[in-house]
Amino acid sequence: MKYYVAGHRGMVGSAIVRRLQGAGEEVIVRTRAELDLTDQDAVRSFMTEERPDAVILAAAKVGGIHANNSYPADFIYENLMMECNVIHQAFRAGVGKLLFLGSSCIYPRAVPQPMREDALLTGVLEPTNEPYAIAKIAGIKLCESYNRQYGTDYRSVMPTNLYGPGDNFHPDNSHVLPALIRRFHEAAEKGSEAVVIWGTGTPRREFLHVDDMAEASLFVLGLDKKRYDADTHPLLSHINVGSGHDVSIAELARLVAGVTGFGGQIEFDSAKPDGTERKLMDVSRLARMGWEAKIPLEQGVRDTYDWFRKNRTTLREV
Repeated sequence: MKYYVAGHRGMVGSAIVRRLQGAGEEVIVRTRAELDLTDQDAVRSFMTEERPDAVILAAAKVGGIHANNSYPADFIYENLMMECNVIHQAFRAGVGKLLFLGSSCIYPRAVPQPMREDALLTGVLEPTNEPYAIAKIAGIKLCESYNRQYGTDYRSVMPTNLYGPGDNFHPDNSHVLPALIRRFHEAAEKGSEAVVIWGTGTPRREFLHVDDMAEASLFVLGLDKKRYDADTHPLLSHINVGSGHDVSIAELARLVAGVTGFGGQIEFDSAKPDGTERKLMDVSRLARMGWEAKIPLEQGVRDTYDWFRKNRTTLREV
């Protein structure tokens, strides 16, 4: 098999590449400077010349709340263009297998917990990242539509909150877990007496180590089509990927404080917003297929913290 991994420099894409190369597979990658996925002609030429056996679309324009609010046109345009170009040109080049990586933000804001795959398009999206979510939903529907019309084998996985080596630890733009790792590490270095966390600490979040996500992605991609189709519906082909467990932000803060060696007080600023009360994925479909997460949260946080310390001077900060 010859695999093309789009987005190989990102946290998930790089983990997938490591796993494929570790298994001795042939992997094709291109930097953005070498291949602009929003350029239809460039993607057409690349697919025609390389003709990979399988495509993993992990490339995306991503960002936090501030970025999504500030650049909604960029988020919906760039993600739509990448998905349309890669999926369509993969089809034209005769690519047999394709895996599209989405996001849990595809589900409605007020969705029953844990979030099931059939909750898609049943309610209003979270306004702060609606353009990004709509683009990801379009990617799912592209895969479904090509499967229905042309009989392709294009699949989609929807990960929960991911973390691990290669994460973004920017002090303002990172997600909650890497942000906490950096803040507690710096507080421990300075000998600070307290770290203040936004909100009450009661909201609950689910986390999945990126190496588990890479393994799950290749598991789903490699499933026999009959086995895959037996637990999916042609109009509901995406699969949730998560740990199946969540923790409160307060519990997470205490865990990170312990891992980083911070011995001061943890305070919560209840005047700041909490965000959604709970976000937990229903991963029963993937469990029935035969895959479950393996890396416990504490082990994963220690692994991520070790990576952060070793790579702190060259961190990706965007």
